[in-house]
Amino acid sequence: MIPLGAVLIVSAVLFAMRIVGVLIRRNALVIFMSIELMLNAANLLFVGVARSRGSMDGQLFAFFVMTVAAAEAALGLAIIIALFRRRRTTDVDQVTLLKW
Repeated sequence: MIPLGAVLIVSAVLFAMRIVGVLIRRNALVIFMSIELMLNAANLLFVGVARSRGSMDGQLFAFFVMTVAAAEAALGLAIIIALFRRRRTTDVDQVTLLKW
């Protein structure tokens, strides 16, 4: 069995790396993938803590996070494709559709 401390460290490192990916990158697809990996880091934490406590609550939360991530993936990719068709770029600095 993997110790809880190792799960917490891996989850925290993965989450922190993806936060840096969201803050540094300017490509919408890379930012989108970073957000998805942040959700996976949260799932890893939920499942690891639930397993160490012997409950099923973490798996339940992870399931709900996966359903939200699936909906986010569908809507997010649709928005990115629509922006690319209109502006011919996925650079978030050049997309100014929501500005007044």
